[in-house]
Amino acid sequence: MNFPFLKKERQLPEKIFEAESLDVRDFIAPASIQIQQSFLKVGEKLAKSFFIFSYPRYLSTNWFSPVINLDTPMDIAFFIHPIDTGLVLKQLRKKVTEVQSELIEKQQKGLIRDPVLETAFQDMEALRDGLQTAQEKVFGFGLYITVYADTNKQLRDLELTLRSLLEGKLIFIKPALFQ
Repeated sequence: MNFPFLKKERQLPEKIFEAESLDVRDFIAPASIQIQQSFLKVGEKLAKSFFIFSYPRYLSTNWFSPVINLDTPMDIAFFIHPIDTGLVLKQLRKKVTEVQSELIEKQQKGLIRDPVLETAFQDMEALRDGLQTAQEKVFGFGLYITVYADTNKQLRDLELTLRSLLEGKLIFIKPALFQ
């Protein structure tokens, strides 16, 4: 005998765990990021960033090619942005006054002239003249280098290599610290 109330309709179980399709972010995103004060640990790699804080008066062409040609993975970033001319003129006026007073003080004491100070004074005056007549424009320039390594020792070796390559050209770097 067939009783309709005894028969239960069979329902298919819902897919509880659907297979997710992989996205581009799944391939790009690292498994973990650990932030230390002087370096990052991205997945299994260590990364350390440096910035250039001092340049010489003149640089020749291809001055950066030894760094670019290093056989190590690295990221190089640079930023160029205009600086307000009024602000630069105000700072230059203050700096010119300081340098000029130092030159006069040394001259009054009878000390030997300082060619570096005199050159800096002449350069600042020339820049002030160019800015005031709108013949010159000042830009801020930031250059950042991030190197990658497997161990702390390799990071230190890369830092020494970068320092020796750049300091030979009177370009000085500092490590970027994370807070």
